[in-house]
Amino acid sequence: MNDIANAFRADGAIWMYLILATSIIAIGIAIERFIFLFFKYNINAQAFMAQIQKLVMADNIDRAIKLCNAAPTRALPRVIKAGLTRADKGEVEIQNAMEEISLEVVPMVQKRTPALAAVANIATLLGLLGTVIGLIDAFKALESADPSMQQQMLSAGIALAMSTTAFGLIVAIPTLTAHLILTGMTKKILDEIDLYSVKLENMLVTRGKGAQ
Repeated sequence: MNDIANAFRADGAIWMYLILATSIIAIGIAIERFIFLFFKYNINAQAFMAQIQKLVMADNIDRAIKLCNAAPTRALPRVIKAGLTRADKGEVEIQNAMEEISLEVVPMVQKRTPALAAVANIATLLGLLGTVIGLIDAFKALESADPSMQQQMLSAGIALAMSTTAFGLIVAIPTLTAHLILTGMTKKILDEIDLYSVKLENMLVTRGKGAQ
């Protein structure tokens, strides 16, 4: 870590600051997505839908809607509520209502998570670019520097070059790890929406046929 700190103070360390900027962006995105995906949009879908099923089968739609209203920020309850509000309508209206809300909810759940992969790639590429330019500067110095200073300048150039690569990877690896975790949570939420919206539709259609 001392080598990286020294590289920030070295000439030509602009690459280190650019990588630092990508790390700040990555941290900001990761924290925001962790909060939203794990604490705002996520819900225990199985337990929630078990309650919804009991209420629907008991023909207590109003109570089921209130249950959805109790979790207004969660992704799944918003979609389920849309279907419940059309419970007495036909199958097409129920399906259309849930699809309409899904078109609002899905982009909110997916938002910014893919950017983490791009930020990780940018950090890696900036590290490699800093390495290449650092080596070019080092070898140029050998051509014009005093022989007594050549070894020192070559060592400094290579140290700076290697530091940019190291720092780029230090930023990229945790960023990709966060991207992997957040992508998994995003997929879980979206899969639950797809699964339970179909189950609710089937329940409401069955209920409607039974009432006829």
